[in-house]
Amino acid sequence: MRKQRFLSWIGLAALLHLAGCATSPYPYQGGTVGAAVGAAAGALIDKENRWRGAVIGGALGSALGALTTEIAARAAREAAVAGRPVTYQSVDGWQRVEAQPLGYDAKTRCHKVHERIWQDGRLVQDRIREVCRGEKIEPGY
Repeated sequence: MRKQRFLSWIGLAALLHLAGCATSPYPYQGGTVGAAVGAAAGALIDKENRWRGAVIGGALGSALGALTTEIAARAAREAAVAGRPVTYQSVDGWQRVEAQPLGYDAKTRCHKVHERIWQDGRLVQDRIREVCRGEKIEPGY
């Protein structure tokens, strides 16, 4: 019972911390995906108590997913503003985020940034992200 209460408090503290640090909606999306994947992996790994594994895996996956997406969004914003490539790498070299500006669309007032995320030397995400200042204006008919 004490362990469950302790894990609940840790999860709540992590959730509140992530909610306070988010500067865009992307960390919430990454945290949600990370929590789902982490919970599933934790439940499969911990054969003695699957609920414990799911809680621990969900908390760790949520934190890692939110952190990764926030770092990627920050790199994309910096690349768009500075007009030059930006790279973030973890201290141990396990994860690397690169953002390279591609161009500016005057109609929508958005910069396009090519974003790549590597984990353990493998490319896990490769996408084009739009970084907009102020309101995004869609071209209409």
